[in-house]
Amino acid sequence: MIHLTNITKQHGSHILFSNASLQILPGIRSGLVGPNGAGKSTIFRLITGEEEIDKGDIACSKKTVIGYFSQEVGEMSGRSALEETMSAVAEVMLLAEDIKVMETSMAIPMDDSELAELLERYGNAQEEFEHRGGYDLESRAQAVLTGLGIGPDDYNRPVESFSGGWKMRIALAKILTINPDVLLLDEPTNHLDIESILWLEEWLKNDFTGSVLMTSHDRTFMNSIVSRIIEVANATVTTYGGNHDFYLREREIRRVQLQASYRRQQEMLAKEEDFIARFAARVSHAAQVQSRIKKLDKIERIELPPEQKVMRFEFPEPPRSGDDVVAMHDLGKTWTLEDGTQKNVFSGVSGMIRRQEKIAVVGVNGAGKSTFLKVLTGQTDATSGSVKLGANVTVGYFSQHSMDILVKERTVFDTVQEAMPTAHIGTIRNLCAAFLFRGDDADKHISQLSGGEKSRVVLATLLAQPFNFLVLDEPTNHLDMQSRDILLEALKKFAGTVILVSHDRHFLHSLVDHVLEIDHGAMHLYGGDYNYYLQQTTTKET
Repeated sequence: MIHLTNITKQHGSHILFSNASLQILPGIRSGLVGPNGAGKSTIFRLITGEEEIDKGDIACSKKTVIGYFSQEVGEMSGRSALEETMSAVAEVMLLAEDIKVMETSMAIPMDDSELAELLERYGNAQEEFEHRGGYDLESRAQAVLTGLGIGPDDYNRPVESFSGGWKMRIALAKILTINPDVLLLDEPTNHLDIESILWLEEWLKNDFTGSVLMTSHDRTFMNSIVSRIIEVANATVTTYGGNHDFYLREREIRRVQLQASYRRQQEMLAKEEDFIARFAARVSHAAQVQSRIKKLDKIERIELPPEQKVMRFEFPEPPRSGDDVVAMHDLGKTWTLEDGTQKNVFSGVSGMIRRQEKIAVVGVNGAGKSTFLKVLTGQTDATSGSVKLGANVTVGYFSQHSMDILVKERTVFDTVQEAMPTAHIGTIRNLCAAFLFRGDDADKHISQLSGGEKSRVVLATLLAQPFNFLVLDEPTNHLDMQSRDILLEALKKFAGTVILVSHDRHFLHSLVDHVLEIDHGAMHLYGGDYNYYLQQTTTKET
């Protein structure tokens, strides 16, 4: 369907690909993986024609419809949410008008050759209209919007009234409504809650028949969708048949095999070079020496790829808190809306968070999960009831807002140093390096950092302080899959207490031992892990 053959692409002095090849095959769902900066987004832009290759060939049929979702929303204004979604299929709507015009023309007498030509154009237009899902455009757009969390009450809301995260959902809805032959998805789950992620997962598996090429830091989502992994790394592209878990196992097997082959080759080269060095001056061995020199010149040297940099850290042993970490009594929160009406976020919450518990707070988008964490940490006051921290409890709070209040003019080093003012410079440098800010990178200003880099800075400042109660609101949002895994392992070993909101199901399955669900203002505690919670809620629904 789409073939990239022997492509070479360079940004400045940085070579992204050198004679690399990959294919997007009909109906196949592929995951695109690789370290940051390896060229994943460039692959998307090459396919869509936003960038051009330096060498090689990209072959794609002119009839192939490509839908590309990226993290850049673009300007949205002057339409309702539904109209904005429908705007993506303007070409199909124009095709419908052409079909009507042709149907009108057929009622007018014409000669046989003209009629034959018109019928052929009409047949092609109808076939294309049906292929693009033209007969159910509006209902499909509505279904996609609803699945992504924008219900009928919001169809006619002005698109400019939505926040950035919700605009991302509308942008995704536009691409899905196109019903393209090839769907290019760059981190489609970044701004979705679990319910919307589950809907998208089912839509891709059951309703979409085209090809998919996607990046995602959500391991569970990736494993559920793809049957093939395309790895971009070290200026080349490697394809693995299987989902992401298979790819990790197979890549490790290949790495071990490559290292073994490299060692064997190095041993052979050392012996040959030793022979050449010992007998180079002897006339009696001249022929043998020359033969071995020629042999070495022809050997293709095995090169080991550089190890990918990853975060490496563990939370320090925190000071021990009391057994009762947080006591809640009849806790409630109400927001006053712009029109003066009251919205109950949650109410009547009583209970205890105990030392070393790891708790997930779950609920549909807008249920009040982040508000609950803010009340626990004193970021906002409760409307009713009380929340009381236990003895010797020190709170570390992470949220997306934490990233916003980083001082842009400061460097990474300065920011971490402020969190641990008595530490030696070497200690601060080591902590920065653990979060991938090595050498000069630690001297970058906050204003220069990406979302993922800012997230790592905030996590580093949390690590720098002796907190024994971590309150984390979407800590994985901007982290790549490898960094998520390392954070997960660190939290599993953390000797303190954790309460968090996360839409990463792998994270929740692997970490938490209790679940708090906010549902229509009420709070329900499930005294078991995330699997137990899913079993209980599934039983309730049935």
